[in-house]
Amino acid sequence: MDEKALPVYGDGQQIRDWLHVEDHCRAIHLVVTKGANGSSYNIGGENQPANLTIVETICDILDELKPRTNGNPYRELIQFVKDRPGHDRRYAMDSSRIQRELGWSPRHTLKDGLCDTVNWYLSHPEWVLAIRKQQDYQAWLTKNYDTREKTS
Repeated sequence: MDEKALPVYGDGQQIRDWLHVEDHCRAIHLVVTKGANGSSYNIGGENQPANLTIVETICDILDELKPRTNGNPYRELIQFVKDRPGHDRRYAMDSSRIQRELGWSPRHTLKDGLCDTVNWYLSHPEWVLAIRKQQDYQAWLTKNYDTREKTS
């Protein structure tokens, strides 16, 4: 929303398993209250799109909820940057055990969860501003993005 580039590592095709925080908390509560002692339960969202798809979806949501002042799509801010050394291509969870033994499954779809998250950030500008002012956060941004080589 600041009209800054949106850096995406490499080709953006790294895969992650995305889960809404409410689904995660509900799963943890279920494991603590009903899980078998000594057992391990993976908690996954069954949502494994590429990172670039996540960024594009967030851009599309912002186009709808808070269009840019110039009317251009947020997607035009995407900028590919040199990938991190050793960046894993895929992280995935097998959450079949928690589903089978405890009856848990995520309630939020990926799109609804992302919409909910974007809406939360838009509704809490004071929280976002407080985070942005933190020196550690600014140092992390500079280290990980400001000096990273652009690839396109």
